[in-house]
Amino acid sequence: MSSPAERYAAARRRAAQASAFPALDEFARDLGFDLDDFQREACEALERGSGVLVCAPTGAGKTVVGEFAVHLALRGTPGKPAAADGGGGPTTRRKCFYTTPIKALSNQKYHDLVDRYGAEQVGLLTGDNAINGDAPVVVMTTEVLRNMLYAGSATLEGLAYVVMDEVHYLADRFRGGVWEEVIIHLPASVTLVSLSATVSNAEEFADWLVTVRGETAVVVSEHRPVPLWQHMLVGKRMFDLFHDADAARKHDVHPELLRYTRDTVRRLELGEGRSAGPGAGRRGPRWRGPLRPDIVERLDRENLLPAILFIFSRAGCQAAVQQCLAAGLRLTSPEERTEIRHVVESRITAIPGEDLTVLGYWEWLDGLERGLAAHHAGMLPAFKEVVEELFVRGLVKAVFATETLALGINMPARCVVLERLVKFNGEAHVDLTPGEYTQLTGRAGRRGIDVEGHAVVVWSPETDPRHVAGLASTRTYPLRSSFRPSYNMAVNLVGTVGAQPARALLESSFAQFQADRSVVGLARQVQRNTETIEAYGAEAACHHGDFDEYFALRVAIADRERAIARQGQTQRKAAAVASLERLRVGDVIRVPSGRRAGLAVVLDPATGGFGEPRPLVLTQDRWAGRVSPGDFTTPAEVLARIRVPKHFNHRSPAARRDLAAEVSGTGLDRHGGRRGGRSRQAVGEDHRLSQLRTELRGHPCHACPEREEHARWAERRRRLERDTEELRQRVAGRTGSLARTFDRIVALLTARGYLTAEGDVTDAGRMLGRIWTEADLLVAECLRRKVWDGLSPAELAAAVSVVVFEARRDVDERAGLPRGPVAEAVDETLKLWGDIEADEASRGLAVTREPDLGFAWPIYRWARGEALAKVLASGHQIDGEMPAGDFVRWARQVVDLLGQLADSGGASTELRSTARQAIAAVNRGVLAYHATA
Repeated sequence: MSSPAERYAAARRRAAQASAFPALDEFARDLGFDLDDFQREACEALERGSGVLVCAPTGAGKTVVGEFAVHLALRGTPGKPAAADGGGGPTTRRKCFYTTPIKALSNQKYHDLVDRYGAEQVGLLTGDNAINGDAPVVVMTTEVLRNMLYAGSATLEGLAYVVMDEVHYLADRFRGGVWEEVIIHLPASVTLVSLSATVSNAEEFADWLVTVRGETAVVVSEHRPVPLWQHMLVGKRMFDLFHDADAARKHDVHPELLRYTRDTVRRLELGEGRSAGPGAGRRGPRWRGPLRPDIVERLDRENLLPAILFIFSRAGCQAAVQQCLAAGLRLTSPEERTEIRHVVESRITAIPGEDLTVLGYWEWLDGLERGLAAHHAGMLPAFKEVVEELFVRGLVKAVFATETLALGINMPARCVVLERLVKFNGEAHVDLTPGEYTQLTGRAGRRGIDVEGHAVVVWSPETDPRHVAGLASTRTYPLRSSFRPSYNMAVNLVGTVGAQPARALLESSFAQFQADRSVVGLARQVQRNTETIEAYGAEAACHHGDFDEYFALRVAIADRERAIARQGQTQRKAAAVASLERLRVGDVIRVPSGRRAGLAVVLDPATGGFGEPRPLVLTQDRWAGRVSPGDFTTPAEVLARIRVPKHFNHRSPAARRDLAAEVSGTGLDRHGGRRGGRSRQAVGEDHRLSQLRTELRGHPCHACPEREEHARWAERRRRLERDTEELRQRVAGRTGSLARTFDRIVALLTARGYLTAEGDVTDAGRMLGRIWTEADLLVAECLRRKVWDGLSPAELAAAVSVVVFEARRDVDERAGLPRGPVAEAVDETLKLWGDIEADEASRGLAVTREPDLGFAWPIYRWARGEALAKVLASGHQIDGEMPAGDFVRWARQVVDLLGQLADSGGASTELRSTARQAIAAVNRGVLAYHATA
């Protein structure tokens, strides 16, 4: 117990703080908990009138600083002189905008602020909701604020504070530029509150904020309010990753964990070695990690639920729930099950009953009632929100999630499990970065509930505990700008401030700030590479003749062979597609390659649908399924015909057996004996290739006995020269790079009539300035050329979908389109895109993404009122039908673009009317549901 003197001194200190920071004292009294040091430091800087950048771990309580900005705005306390609108004295009520990167976070923050300040004081503006937009405090997505700034919205009057939650999103390569646009364009009278995860270059980011926003205090905290313990699960044994906090700081892995994993790997290797002896062909013992139901059961036994188990695959998340159900896991009490069912039934009333079965509702509900759920982007948004609500309320105990949950709303757990440390990033399987590991494990440990959080990595032979220790100990990652000028941004900037001031504004971006700092290091690397290239050149020199000339011939031959192979592949693919389209029921064909190679009979030619032909066949091995052009290296040839019963059921084993016997009874050879030789012949026929090979054989260096050794050095030099040239271009490109890109964009827009030669914005330019989509210029061109005029509502939805949709993974074949007006409109769109792409390439600009036809059929069918089951089945997916969550997300983006067309001054009256009808046609069933704000 403290002495009276100490209590008196503490009271004096509190009184001094209260008099120096009265607004903070008033705010803190209502919180119900003591402010942490970093929170107090940031709030004091705000009350002094400074902007602030707060970097702290997930769950540390950064948002308290944002809420203090809200308090200051409502209190009318001037951190700076009164608002720019000329409103009265220091008690003038001013505004605070609270921006978040995603709608779910906006909805959550809106509810939090309404609970504290009342519904009349707080508004919400997202793509889906507009509630009380003139309130003194408005929660919104960052894009909404950016659009307001360009439009010069009257709502900005009296704006005193802007809170940018999750400001590290400016590194996002798709949307990050929006954060920089807002930071640069906000009026100087606005105080900016930036809340970020811990980043290693906070000082660099703050230096930039000072240059564009004025005084900005930097407050960095790496302290987690709830300690995090790291573990590894090896088979059935759980180990601590570190022996103690001191070992964690030094990255020293627990010796017992290292010893046990080494012994396990040795046992596996020895087992595989033994299997190579007698009884060859039998594999040795393969590592089988703990089963997912066993992991959940163990967490339950050790009182580590609720838990989030990260599995970097949508299918894996769904499978995990099914495995737990099959194992009979039940984590809930009868009372909790009743409450879960009540919550679910109250949330899904807007979804039509016939769609629930298609969406897997009953299996999903069964999992929820047992305390188990999946959470990923392929799920229906309504289902995801129910999972989030039930998890936060402690009713769902184990959630199997993809990494998208780590960026979502506040869903803390007692424990986080990482099944693997590798994820698919859309292009390749890559290791988790320290930043991603921190983000995922940061969910563990609920402030005010848990004494400590736990992160568990499931071990496998390819997982090195020392690598995990490095991930766990590297707490921060650098923030990199993804900002680049767009067509929409260019016309808005020129229209707002003029061409030259716009150029200066771009040069003040964080992207240019970072680029200018990085040039010094790049220039040094170029110098080092140049010296190495000279050394490689000396090693590649040949006394027989000019080896550079000889090596150039080898490179030319390889390039020519690749070009011919690509050309031949395209031609073979087209021939295979044409041959499959001609097939009829009963045709016997030979599948030349793949798992289904051999004879097959056509059951359903499937020519009247969309996309590439995928006939249903039965092979002589009794397999029934659809084959695609990818299975045919040569065109499908009809070898014979047999009669297929009229109502043949390919799901009946007996029916398959009898028909397969008939196929075998044709006496045709299973493989046909025609293999290979095709591409060699095609390559040999090329005149230019023959000429290059003759030149190569006649070159003096061809006879050199050390030819291949010289070639290896020449290849190393060629690669390094290519890398060095890229570095030189980066050095040249980074100095004033954004301004140069802006100049090229302005030149293109001037040539196309969006800007005048004097730098004024034309009517077409004003239309472009109100189009907010990645393919903004392509949309504007389609409107000017009236590509979408005369379409029905469903046809319009399908036609515009091609400019917003982007498949998750590349699909080789091109998706089909509804015949008639839609196909014509899309063809015209593709021609316009080709013109734009050529124009961009000639000016050295990043090219607009090619339209993707994969969503045209689903949205067309949906807008025509067809059932959800048929709509999802028509999605152009590699692995079956389109997930409901993907369908809803892309449909909402189509609706967003249709809304822009409906409001566009550049669209005809007829098109605006059709766009409104299309929106009404799409917004039904699962699309009619919005998160209730």
